[in-house]
Amino acid sequence: VNLADFGALSMSSRLTAGDLQVITRVAIFRGLRSETVEHVIAPATGVMLKAHEGLFRQGDPATAFFILIDGWIKLYRITPSGEETVIHILTKGGSFAEAVAFTGNRYPATAEAVTDARVARVPADHVVRCIRESPDIALAMVASTSQHLHHLVQQVEQLKAQSGVQRVAEFLASLSVAKQGKCAIALPYDKVLIAARLGLTPESLSRAFSRLKAVGVVIDASQVVIKDIAKLRQIAADERSAVRGTLRPMH
Repeated sequence: VNLADFGALSMSSRLTAGDLQVITRVAIFRGLRSETVEHVIAPATGVMLKAHEGLFRQGDPATAFFILIDGWIKLYRITPSGEETVIHILTKGGSFAEAVAFTGNRYPATAEAVTDARVARVPADHVVRCIRESPDIALAMVASTSQHLHHLVQQVEQLKAQSGVQRVAEFLASLSVAKQGKCAIALPYDKVLIAARLGLTPESLSRAFSRLKAVGVVIDASQVVIKDIAKLRQIAADERSAVRGTLRPMH
């Protein structure tokens, strides 16, 4: 990442009607009156990011919170040894940095565009003023933060309890709304990032993909054809009982 990109973002612009449609539906505003939401996002601007462009850096003062309007954003931390640990990957309708924005802390992770993306930036000082006027906003933000925490707990549980094959099966199944039958999906970002998101090495990811061929999962570059999505969901839930020996033990 070119660190010069941080703080030198592409030009901000006014939010469009399409932007507002996405923003008003996000979880953080659930339960708030429409006029309250309009007040909170009044000074928000739209920021266009190119793939691999940074939005903010770990340790920067938290001056805003963000809502992803389009594209994919990854949140990651740099370990003391200099390695990148992916914390979360968000797509359209995801919000992030709410809690640090209104507590005045620093961003605990770095945010970077995975693909070309559009983000709404809501200034933190304005949000704090709104909270003082309407405590309901704070309650909505606490609920949203709790949801993020629940998601992280689920991720930790997944990393500890699920095999690599199960993690990959669950990831692929999450990309489709189909409940049964054959379906085709496109991988949303590159395999190196998928591996990092799932807590796997790229080699382990490749082995998991190979093993899933036995149950009709065919991967060609970024395109995936799944013969039976219900079977894949079963594997994600319980690999052993779902496959009954279809998948050979992984050495």
